[in-house]
Amino acid sequence: MAFVTLDIKKLKSNFDYLDSLFKKNGIEWSIVSKMLCGNKEFLTELLKFDFTQICDSRVSNLKVIKSINPNIETIYIKPPAKRSISSVVKYADISVNTEFETIKLLSEEAKKQKKTHKIIIMIELGELREGVLGEDFIAFYESVFRLDNIQVIGIGANLSCLYGVLPNHDKLIQLSLYEQLIEAKFNKQIPYVSGGSSVTIPLIFQNLLPKGINHFRVGETLFLGTDVYNNTKFEKMHSDVFRLYSEIIELIEKPTVPMGEFGTNLEGDSYEIDKTNIGETSYRAIVDLGLLDVEVSHLELVDKSLKISGASSDMIVIDLDDNKNKYKVGDLIEFDMDYMGILRILNSRYIEKRVKTVANKKACVL
Repeated sequence: MAFVTLDIKKLKSNFDYLDSLFKKNGIEWSIVSKMLCGNKEFLTELLKFDFTQICDSRVSNLKVIKSINPNIETIYIKPPAKRSISSVVKYADISVNTEFETIKLLSEEAKKQKKTHKIIIMIELGELREGVLGEDFIAFYESVFRLDNIQVIGIGANLSCLYGVLPNHDKLIQLSLYEQLIEAKFNKQIPYVSGGSSVTIPLIFQNLLPKGINHFRVGETLFLGTDVYNNTKFEKMHSDVFRLYSEIIELIEKPTVPMGEFGTNLEGDSYEIDKTNIGETSYRAIVDLGLLDVEVSHLELVDKSLKISGASSDMIVIDLDDNKNKYKVGDLIEFDMDYMGILRILNSRYIEKRVKTVANKKACVL
């Protein structure tokens, strides 16, 4: 078996750290919960924290969130698909948008549901993912302001997710100026300049965040303690909120060099064998986890004396060398994971999810 734990105590510590940081700097923020993949138990624990706004990129996850707390404000953080308009209006109080025809459909559906649907319009700042082009945004806003049952509450931008374009001071000044231009031209108040995400947090410490940027959408740093801008960890945050455990299902001393005629493995890879290692042996453990659940490049063994030798669809092979730590069949191997590793694991229906609520390490194996 394999399971992943969420340490609520460490997550709450990370939350408190970020919440204090943002409040000191006059910034509102929304938790991006997509890493939890709609897991109701994990979301229930998260929603006990003191916050009022949450983001996700799946309508089904927003539905779960609303079932737990109907009063929390929800944001759908990608441009809605036309076939999902009804659900977006039903379960998202706010959505981010870049297509006028889609916003028209949101307007019509909001009228049917007797709601006012709020939107944040995303502007292109060079990342070339979602965003209205700068030369089009005045006309775009002018058209949107004419629609019924739509309230424009923000202007936003996405950076670093596709090509890694960083949110430097100049780009965020540009976003803030767009907001000022819209307010001046149309005599409208735009409450949110949503230019902040996990990658933007270091600019706060460097006093490089323009004062106009007043709204952040944060997921990775909350859950992983990551300084995304510098590809490091924040010292005062926990990076092991999640931990993966997998049971050893075989442990045998075997040759280190495979034998026979070689073709390709299931991923189409072929290997060249170092024949100088022929005759050597090591202890090799197979754990109950595989490529169906996660790519091994997104895993890191907690025990640094171990090494991942390879993986197939349902099993990972680990080299124990001389097995100095005396592992045996039935023991659990512990893994840390990066952002994509956690997403894959939490999205796997084959991996059990457990809440860890006490400091005692043994609690995770009960």
